[in-house]
Amino acid sequence: MPDKRGKKQDTRFKPGRSGNPNGRPEGSRSKTTLAMEALLKGEAEKLTRKAIEKALEGDMVAMRLCMDRLFPPRKGSPISINLPKVETIADVLAAQGVVIGAVADGELTPDEGQTMATILEAKRKAIETEELERRIATLEQKG
Repeated sequence: MPDKRGKKQDTRFKPGRSGNPNGRPEGSRSKTTLAMEALLKGEAEKLTRKAIEKALEGDMVAMRLCMDRLFPPRKGSPISINLPKVETIADVLAAQGVVIGAVADGELTPDEGQTMATILEAKRKAIETEELERRIATLEQKG
């Protein structure tokens, strides 16, 4: 497509540059979602009641639908590991050692170990933040 001077413009997106840098507005919904909501407006209770009735009559698809809503599948499984009490940075290091040992011994999977390491890192940051706040408060009182 030529510009004002008659030169051909490159209309392709440049690498690393989005055509919509702000993205879709947060909370916006698609036209399909809005249309479905309009169709179902005021019918949700009736549809739910019908699904429950079908499930109670033995319809296995309706039963699965109801059970999935009542008891959604868990995203993960509980991890059972005996960690020391974690109240200080040193305690975090000790707990990390236990987690590493459990992964090495096959008691935890590497993914479970990573999950525990992430939790312990969050605890370490919380302890560190609390210690920094206490130190700042002490310095402000002295100053």
